[in-house]
Amino acid sequence: MQPDGQWTEDVGLASGPSWPFTEPRSSSHFKRSSYSAEEYDISPNLEDWSRSAHRHRLRPRYRDGDTIDWWHEDASERERWKVLVSQPGFRGLISPFKDVTKLWFVIILTGICVGLAGGWLDILVMWLSGLREGRCTRGILWNQVQCCAGVEPGHVCRDWLPWGEYFGISSILGQSLLHSFAYILLSTAFAASAAVLVVSYAPYAFHTGIPEIKAILGGYVFDSFLSSWTLLIKALGLALSVSSGLSLGKEGPLVHVSCCMSFLFMRLFSQFHRNEAQKRKILAAAAAAGVSVAFGSPLGGVLFGLEELDAFGGDFDVMWRGFVTSVIAAVALQYVDPFRTSKLVLFQVTSGSDTWLAFELIPWTCLAVIGGVLGSLLIKLNITAAVYRRNSILHEWPITEVIGAAAVTAAVSYLVVFLRVPSSELVANLFQECDPQRIDFHGLCNPSAMWENVFLLVLTGVVKVGFTAWTFGMMVPAGIFLPTIAIGAALGRAVGLLIQGLYHAYPKAWFFSACSPDPTVRCIYPGFYAVIGASSMLAGVTRMTVSLVVIVFELTGALSHVLPIMISVMISKWVADAFVPDGIYASWIALRRYPWLTPFEFRDNGEIAADAMTPVQDLIVLHEDSSLGELKRSLDTWQYHGFPVVRDGILLGYVAREKLESFIEPLFAESGGAARKGRFSGPQDGDCADMSPLLEDAMQLRKEVPLELVVNMFHRLNLRHIMFSQAGVLTGMITKTDIVALSTAHFPHRGVLAEETTTAN
Repeated sequence: MQPDGQWTEDVGLASGPSWPFTEPRSSSHFKRSSYSAEEYDISPNLEDWSRSAHRHRLRPRYRDGDTIDWWHEDASERERWKVLVSQPGFRGLISPFKDVTKLWFVIILTGICVGLAGGWLDILVMWLSGLREGRCTRGILWNQVQCCAGVEPGHVCRDWLPWGEYFGISSILGQSLLHSFAYILLSTAFAASAAVLVVSYAPYAFHTGIPEIKAILGGYVFDSFLSSWTLLIKALGLALSVSSGLSLGKEGPLVHVSCCMSFLFMRLFSQFHRNEAQKRKILAAAAAAGVSVAFGSPLGGVLFGLEELDAFGGDFDVMWRGFVTSVIAAVALQYVDPFRTSKLVLFQVTSGSDTWLAFELIPWTCLAVIGGVLGSLLIKLNITAAVYRRNSILHEWPITEVIGAAAVTAAVSYLVVFLRVPSSELVANLFQECDPQRIDFHGLCNPSAMWENVFLLVLTGVVKVGFTAWTFGMMVPAGIFLPTIAIGAALGRAVGLLIQGLYHAYPKAWFFSACSPDPTVRCIYPGFYAVIGASSMLAGVTRMTVSLVVIVFELTGALSHVLPIMISVMISKWVADAFVPDGIYASWIALRRYPWLTPFEFRDNGEIAADAMTPVQDLIVLHEDSSLGELKRSLDTWQYHGFPVVRDGILLGYVAREKLESFIEPLFAESGGAARKGRFSGPQDGDCADMSPLLEDAMQLRKEVPLELVVNMFHRLNLRHIMFSQAGVLTGMITKTDIVALSTAHFPHRGVLAEETTTAN
C-alpha cells in the first residue's frame, strides 16, 4: 500500500513507481535458450512446498487492500477438515455433517433472501416510478400494476389517474404543465435522495459493484464493500435511483446486493469468515443468484459467474452451489410475482414466430455491427466522463452533479414518449410483437406512423447512449445492463420497422422471395429485431458471449432463434474488440487499479523475468540480524504489506506486515525490547526472539526464465509474488501488481480512480 492510499502488492520497493516494467530490452541483450530444470530455483514438489511448516504456523490477518494467500487458505481448510473427521467416536461422524449443513444453510438462505429482495425491489420501483405520472384512486400505496390488475387487455384502467385528472384540472395546458412539473420534480427528488444516502452513509454503495466483486473473487480483500450498512443503502438507493428515470438499471447492483447478503450470513459461522478462500466460493454462488434474479435466468446466472466473473475456477462444487442458489432465488422471485404476470422480469416475452428466414441475416448482421460500434463508443464516452469527473470540480460536488443530471434527464425524457417510460417497460414493449388484443404502445404498431416511430426510436437510442455514458459512474447505485438493452432494442425495433415497411412496399421483390407475396400475411417480426439489437449492444459493451445468449434465450424462450442470437453476439464482440479491447467492467477495474488478473493469453515476445521484476537493490528487505527496534523503524517507515527476509544476501523467505507487527508490539514494550535481536532462522541464544513462525516460504525462480512462464504461474497458481534468486541469493521480485499492470499497460487511464476506491492501511 502506498502512503497516498493507492493499492500496491505486498512488497517493499525502495524507490520508483510500483510498476517497474518500462520498455522491453532487446532480445539480443538476453540470449534465450532451453532452460534445464536446474535453472529454476523451485521446489521439485509444489505440494510439499505449499504444506511446509512455516506457511501454517501463524494465520495471516487480512485488511482491506490485501490480497489473500490462496495456498495458505486452501491448506488451512484441508487441515480444518482433517481435524473434523479425525475426532473420535460420534463427534467424528456428526461434525462433518454439521459443517456441510452450515454451508447449505448459507447457500439456501442467500437464494431465498435474494429472490424476495429482488421481487420487493421491483414492487418499490414500480410504485415510485408510477408516482411521477399519477396515483391509484384505491390508495396511495397501490402501484399501477396492482391498481389495474383486473383490467382486460385492450381496456382502459379507470382506477389509475394522471395527476391532472386526479386534481380535477380540465385545461390541457394546465394538465401538461402539472404533469411535466411532477415528473421532473419527483425524478430529481428520488435521484437526490439516493445520492445523499450513498455519499453520507455508504460511499461503496455507488455504481454497479461488479468490478469490485470480480476483484474480490480474484483474491482482493475488500470487506467494507460487503458490509451490512452498504447492503441497506445499496438496496434503498437502488430503488430510488432506478425510479428517478436516470439511464441506469438494477441488474448489476443486484449482484452486489446478493454478495452482501451472503457475506452477512457467513458471519454467523466462524468456518466461513475466518477462511477467505471458502468465503469467496460462497460469494461466487451468491453472485450467480443475483444475475438469476435480475434477468429471471437461473442458468444464465451460473454461466455469467463462469464467464464474466471467473468465479468457479474449475471447481464443480462451487458451480453446483451457484446453480442451486440461482434456482432457489428464481423460485422465491416467482413466489413474489412482482408484475402479477407470472413472469420473473417485466421484459420476459414469447417469440412471435418459430422460424426465421435466411435474408434476415443481412439486417441482423448490420445490427450486430452497429451494436459493436456503439458499444465501443459507449465505453469510450463513459471512461472519458469518469476521468473528467475525477479531475473537475464535479468531484467535490457529487450530490449537485446527480441533481443536475437527473433534472436534465427528466426534462429531455419527458419530451420523447419512448424516453419517458421506465426502461424495463420500454424494453418489454419493444420485444413484444404487435397484437390486436393488446393496447398499442404509444402508436408503435401504427403502420401509417412508421417513419415517425423510426425517428423516435433512433432518437431514443442516441440520447440514451449519451445519458448512460454520463450516468454510469455518478454517486448513485447504477447498473448498465438495462440501459444498454434499451438502446439496442430501440435501434433493433427501428430496423425491424424499416424492413417490414420495405416488405409491405415491395412484397414481390427478390429480397423477399421467401415471404408470401401477399403483404397482409405477416413475414417480418420487428420484436425479434429488437431482441437481436439488444443482444448485440450488450455484447459490445460487456463482451459477454455464452451467458448472454443463454440469458436472452431464457427471456424469449425462442429455441429456434438461438442461432441468429449467437451470430449477432459473435459479430458484435469481434467488432467491439477491434475498437476497444476491454469491456466496460475490465475498463473500470483498470481505472481503479484493482489487483485482478484479466484472463488474457500473454506472449512475451522474447522478454524474460528480469525485464519485469524489481531488482534487489530497489527492494526493502529485512535482515536476519536486525534488532526489534530496526524492524519497528522499517515498519513505521515503509507502509508495505510485507518484506523479503535475507541473511547475507541469501533469501530466507517472506514475512507479512501484519504478522510482524503482532509479534513485535508486545516484545517492544518490554524493557530493553528495542535492542533485542530477532532471528528468522531460529534463536541462536537466549536473548534472541524466535521469529521463524512468521516466515513464509516463497516461490523462487531464476530471473532468466521466460516472462510468459511467470505470468502463467500467477494465473494458474494464484500467487501473490515470486522471488528470483541465483544459487539462493535474492536477485529480484515480481508481484501480482506487476502482472496486473502488464495486462493493463494498453489502457491510457489506468489507476485514475484508484485513490478514492481503495482503503489505506
